[in-house]
Amino acid sequence: MLGWSITAMARMVELITRLGLQVNERKTRLVEIPRERFDFLGYTLGRFYGKDGKGYIGTRPSRAAVLSLKRRIHDMTSRRWSSQTAESRVRELNKLLRGWTGYFDQGPVARTYRVVERYTERRLRRWLMRKHKQRGAGYRQ
Repeated sequence: MLGWSITAMARMVELITRLGLQVNERKTRLVEIPRERFDFLGYTLGRFYGKDGKGYIGTRPSRAAVLSLKRRIHDMTSRRWSSQTAESRVRELNKLLRGWTGYFDQGPVARTYRVVERYTERRLRRWLMRKHKQRGAGYRQ
């Protein structure tokens, strides 16, 4: 196993170098699919399980990518934007969400989209309530 991994790593470095790129030795590691998962370019790759319990090799948005999006939504619905109109805030949020969902459209994404949708709706309701100096989270309105 060790000899195989050294050969694979050397071959990968050779190919990447030919492309004019440089391998970051600290961040590069060999992963044995399907036993392990790994994150790459915002996606988690590895074995997942479908509704029927059958395993498959696939992708989904990584936990870090979702948390990063939530932080950006949080920032875009903070008090510092209270002077803006609701229409302009929604326009900016829509631009962010369209771009994010356009990139993260591979694999089973419906559950992740629902999480992001619920978070965005809650943050926008709270932002509107604070903007209009109302108490609560905006569920009754």
